[in-house]
Amino acid sequence: MNHSGERNGSGASNGSGGALNGSGGALNGSGVTNAHGHRPPRYTVVIPTVGRPCLTNCLRALAAATGPGPVRVVVVDDRRGAPRTPLPVEIPAPLRPITSVVPGRARGPAAARNTGLRVAGPVPWVVFLDDDVVPGPSWCDDLARELAGAGRRTGGVTARIDVPLPADRAPTDWERNTAGLATARWITADMAYRREALEAVGGFDERFPRAFREDADLALRVQAAGWELVAGTRTTTHPVRPAGRWVSVRVQAGNADDVLMNRLHGRDWWRRADAPRGRLPRHLAVTAAGAAALSCAALARPVAAAACAALWLAGTAEFAWARIAPGPRTRDEIVSMALTSAVIPPVAVWHWLGAQLRHRAAPPLRHSGTAVPPGSSDRPAREAVLP
Repeated sequence: MNHSGERNGSGASNGSGGALNGSGGALNGSGVTNAHGHRPPRYTVVIPTVGRPCLTNCLRALAAATGPGPVRVVVVDDRRGAPRTPLPVEIPAPLRPITSVVPGRARGPAAARNTGLRVAGPVPWVVFLDDDVVPGPSWCDDLARELAGAGRRTGGVTARIDVPLPADRAPTDWERNTAGLATARWITADMAYRREALEAVGGFDERFPRAFREDADLALRVQAAGWELVAGTRTTTHPVRPAGRWVSVRVQAGNADDVLMNRLHGRDWWRRADAPRGRLPRHLAVTAAGAAALSCAALARPVAAAACAALWLAGTAEFAWARIAPGPRTRDEIVSMALTSAVIPPVAVWHWLGAQLRHRAAPPLRHSGTAVPPGSSDRPAREAVLP
């Protein structure tokens, strides 16, 4: 996901007997056929989580969706120290027989999804959901049609993401950032992948530790391996989660992931992934001006220090206004934008520089596929049946 230009941005049932989908859905089992006499495509849903309360809402919506449900739901408990305490989640009754919880390694969503993939069972499709999304009322029906109509070389089908925004006021900076998910391509907030395609490229690259760029990286590798990715029609809602004043500063860590993307896929990956470019060049310029102002002041060169400080101030003011102008312009929003606009450029540059050193030896991808993604573990995951 891209953040408004700030960032440069043992086991549970395997489903062989089917599971009843909530809200009167059909059994997605070996003996069930659809209206055309064909068996609905079998799929497993994998949901990585860090124990947020929204996971319950996600599962409730999945259980209530009409149509052939998953043969299995794998919840990857990626909390640090998991599974020392029970996962705080309420599993809807229709999903309990097919839901299992797998302890993750607290290494981020890419690693957690690989963990879920390893225990997804013998299904042709694996659907990845984030724990903060809400599948639509006809999600299972829509997904079944998409998977049934997928061509042999179709490696993945994405969903339509809807981000509700306030109707009575302009959205805040953070709300606009989240709204960018609605136009992001191949976003794994809701993405169905053919298992064969995932195995061909080795799954997710676990060098991406955040929910950022790991989806674009996987999509580019799958496409490079000869698979097609298509847009589906199922709809999933991604609510704007509450966030504090400094969230826009924290997400600047994604600049490090952009460096890794450049190393792996070349500098034109933005175009191929249809990803918006961020403000890193401007952040570099503003940060350099600020550093120069401080250096000149320390060297007792007041004229040069004043000139560099003026450049820093102009760049910071332009950045702040670009974020304030389309927003609600409340006092709290203006204060937040003013403060964070001064902090974001050096933080973004810091993450960018650190990644330049950390990933300096990362070789470009050869797109030949690998059985095990970098940094992953092929050890079988331990499962626990949810009550």
